[in-house]
Amino acid sequence: MKYIATLGLAGCLLLSACSADADSESSKDSEAVSGQAQESEKKPEEKEVEENSDVDKEEPAEQERVDPLYEINEANWSVSPIGDANSKVVLLTFDDAPDQHAVEMAHKLKELDAKAIFFVNGHFLDTPEEEEKLKEIHDLGFPIGNHTFSHPSLPDLTEEEQREEIVSLNDRVEEIIGEKPVFFRAPFGANTDYSKQVVKDEGMVLMNWTYGYDWEADYQNSASLADIMVNTEYLTNGANLLMHDRTWTNEALPAIVSGLRDKGYDLVDPLTIKGVSE
Repeated sequence: MKYIATLGLAGCLLLSACSADADSESSKDSEAVSGQAQESEKKPEEKEVEENSDVDKEEPAEQERVDPLYEINEANWSVSPIGDANSKVVLLTFDDAPDQHAVEMAHKLKELDAKAIFFVNGHFLDTPEEEEKLKEIHDLGFPIGNHTFSHPSLPDLTEEEQREEIVSLNDRVEEIIGEKPVFFRAPFGANTDYSKQVVKDEGMVLMNWTYGYDWEADYQNSASLADIMVNTEYLTNGANLLMHDRTWTNEALPAIVSGLRDKGYDLVDPLTIKGVSE
């Protein structure tokens, strides 16, 4: 029997599958005069070096926040426009990163100017090499999502274990890239009332998906996967597309992105999605 990963079948499907301080205004006049005298005695090239050094020490300005354009509709996990934002959009998301292909996938998406979320697991962040993979994906501009530390079925765990799976990964990601994830997706799409509360307490946006196919045997090749991801009957405005760090998914990415755009869909920038506290 062929499985189609839609919202209603989400659980069972994946089960199969940041200057220097200024001198104090209260400094003594003699100190100021002395300082000026010393400054005037310096050679021009020495002054230039110090001035350049001061510039280098300046911290970069914080990235300006933008008003959210979209929000996650928890009724069907689609992306809903806020106000007059474009409604003909889809959201690209990738689970189980950074395993084998996530970095290459991120570079392909960057070249295609295609935004996406990479949901990561803690067991793919065990080594310095894996840490560098996560940093590279994040440095390319892709938000990092929480997909639990070890990819368990949360309903099978105690509340303490559920919290550990979620919070420990947040801490691990923050340790590596300097910030915690702002999106959460449970393995197999299976949440509990307790896990939802932990996600909320951690300030993350709870997310599931609309459809996905790359774990099904019939679509474990680039051609078939690209075709179904673009031509499925479940492709609608705001669709939340689930994919994974897989060979065939990596190979199908350019065709999937171009196919969606050919159908008139824009790709949502996850940074424009409304957060929990907004």
